[in-house]
Amino acid sequence: MREEENKRSSQGSSVKRFFKKRWVFPAIYIASAAIILTGVLWYQSSSSNTDKYDYKSTDLTGKKNQTPAVEVNKPFENFKMPVDKATEAVVKTKFYDFQGKAEDQESALVFYNNSYLQNTGIDLALKNGETFDVTASLSGTVKRVEEDATLGNVIEIEHDNGIVTQYQSVKDIKVTVGEQVKQGHVLAKAGQSLFNEKAGTHVHFEIRKDGVAVNPTSYFDKPLSALQEKSVDAPSQKKLDDLEKSTDSEKSTDKQEKSTDSEKSTDKQEKSTDDQKSPVKPDASSENS
Repeated sequence: MREEENKRSSQGSSVKRFFKKRWVFPAIYIASAAIILTGVLWYQSSSSNTDKYDYKSTDLTGKKNQTPAVEVNKPFENFKMPVDKATEAVVKTKFYDFQGKAEDQESALVFYNNSYLQNTGIDLALKNGETFDVTASLSGTVKRVEEDATLGNVIEIEHDNGIVTQYQSVKDIKVTVGEQVKQGHVLAKAGQSLFNEKAGTHVHFEIRKDGVAVNPTSYFDKPLSALQEKSVDAPSQKKLDDLEKSTDSEKSTDKQEKSTDSEKSTDKQEKSTDDQKSPVKPDASSENS
């Protein structure tokens, strides 16, 4: 019994002496921390291995989410005249405004194919009549590039909230569909069109919201939000009918004037013919002689 007690006491004293050493507890702490850290890393690596699961959630970064990021710091842009030399540009044909004055509406009509048509944009040209660089009024995505003999080729750029800008009567096109362009980017050169030959070398510029044309001159140097907040309605059929009646009336007046001039000319010709046919009466003095 004494021997066993002596052994136990000797073992207890050796354990106590071991724990009394200064390096024991720091070593235990370090080993424990290493074990815990290893377990945490192993758990994270196993739980983050999501490739074996076909997640469709869009909140996983890089997982089947092809939606382009929105540029938060994108600067606000104002509509600019689509002409490289804006100070030298003049408006050849105005926008036809159904609420505008009669004289402004008259100057916004385009005569094409024996008909008067309302202009859905503005026609810009240089004072000297030369060609010029046509530039993007706003930054956006090129949605349409089309060759058109009547309109003189077409470029359409899409912006935010159903707003597009359109450029007609252009040549030497320098952009393609799907291309991202910045404001002021050169799109093409100004050209000519069969639709408005009277304007000469020009660019026909339109701004449309949800497919409805608006007056570009009302939005130059104004932000895109000014048009986004505005409610735009298409012209009513009554207004279109009134325009057609007015156009028909002008045509009828022109025809009547031409007919009157023709009748006057015919009368003059007939009188001249009658004068030539009428016999010349002899002079009384000659008869007496």
